[in-house]
Amino acid sequence: MSSEFALVLQAAVPAGIRVKKGDTVAEFDRQYMLTRLDDFRATVAQADASYKKLLAQIEVNKKAHDRTIANASAAVEKSKLDMKTTPVLSFMDSERRRLALEEAEARFRQLKEEVRYVDIGLAADKRTADLELQQSKLELKRAEVNADRMLMKAPIDGLVVMQNTLRGTEFDQIKVGDQLMPGMMFMQIVEPSSMIINATVNQADVQRLRLGQKAHVRFDAFPGLELPAHISAIGSVARASRFRPDWVKDMPLVLKLDRMDPRVIPDLSVSCNIVLDSSDASAIVPREGIFRDSAAAKPYVFARAQSGKWDRREVEIGLASHVGVAVKSGLRVGDVIALDRPTVGVKPESVSTAPVPERAAVLPSRRWPAVPNRDRKEAVRIG
Repeated sequence: MSSEFALVLQAAVPAGIRVKKGDTVAEFDRQYMLTRLDDFRATVAQADASYKKLLAQIEVNKKAHDRTIANASAAVEKSKLDMKTTPVLSFMDSERRRLALEEAEARFRQLKEEVRYVDIGLAADKRTADLELQQSKLELKRAEVNADRMLMKAPIDGLVVMQNTLRGTEFDQIKVGDQLMPGMMFMQIVEPSSMIINATVNQADVQRLRLGQKAHVRFDAFPGLELPAHISAIGSVARASRFRPDWVKDMPLVLKLDRMDPRVIPDLSVSCNIVLDSSDASAIVPREGIFRDSAAAKPYVFARAQSGKWDRREVEIGLASHVGVAVKSGLRVGDVIALDRPTVGVKPESVSTAPVPERAAVLPSRRWPAVPNRDRKEAVRIG
């Protein structure tokens, strides 16, 4: 049954259309609201007419009371004139004239005292009618606002993005004719030149995050695209993940892209690496290429010499992730290190080796991003 709470989407701008601020982007079925609006307008017109009628009646009552006071005053004057004839009247007639004068004076005093209370009563009636009229106008204004809210205006210039809803057993884009619940988000107006990322981070990692920390964003749709970003908001209440057991909680995270690319559009899936710390490094080597004789011993690598043999070389290491280690000194561009400990008498060709990545060793001031040392692909996974 139709009512003012039935939010049926009657019209909407197609997704992907650019709109200007103030443009109508969606309209809900507001026939019931418009019908009620006509009723409220009729109620206001009736209340206004009743208010004017009451003002006229108040004026009539006030004039009538003033006329009654004037008549009482005239009756007192007449009784006073009648008292002048008492010398020629009998005792009974004189007493009647005296009593009539007292009665006229008492009635006149009573009417004079009633003026204040009559004015208070008339003012109360006027105030009551005024409040009823104002209430009717407020209800009319509220109905007009509710009817206007059925027309959604674009708050900014931007791109229309329609949200999804559960249709049967599958998610589908919201369309014209769908009935929406109050407070349900069905459309977004986004400005592609300035975009944010709604992400989640494991509760075990959130304590290491701070506002303003830099991040590197990679897009699943464009494998070679990487854009810089920074953390702009960190949630304070954990929420259950939709793809993990209920006892594993995620924290909401908002990142803002520092640079845009024409290929970036809303609702793309991305992954982010948060820069927790950084240091200068001359090279980045695989973690398995760093060896120690004990936990307290200095780290070293096996670097291949020009003779083809493996030389043990001590290195100074910096930050480390679960896959790589930043080497501050001890290696140079072009060095080849062993990923397995070389065995005496074995030819170098049979040892698993890997070259030092030039992209990490060309610039000594290269900043090495560190991620949480956990068995995860990246520090933050976009939900």
